[in-house]
Amino acid sequence: MSSEGFLKEMQTIGEKFLLKLQKLPKADPVEIVSFCVVLLFIVTVLVLMIIACSCCCYSCCGCDGRPDHRRRKIQVRPVVH
Repeated sequence: MSSEGFLKEMQTIGEKFLLKLQKLPKADPVEIVSFCVVLLFIVTVLVLMIIACSCCCYSCCGCDGRPDHRRRKIQVRPVVH
């Protein structure tokens, strides 16, 4: 997908989201709750991704930013007879 197509898609999604937010005060309670559940799901996924990335970076690099060579995985090779 080209960058222009991606930007167009993001703009379309943003416009739909803005339209949904503008209609939200007049919406049914069920629609408000379902919108909040979807929004909570999206926020939860983003927070979990940030936590996973930060844990991965912390395990690869020490607190001072240098790689921790003690935790490096050792590749096991088959024994040749």
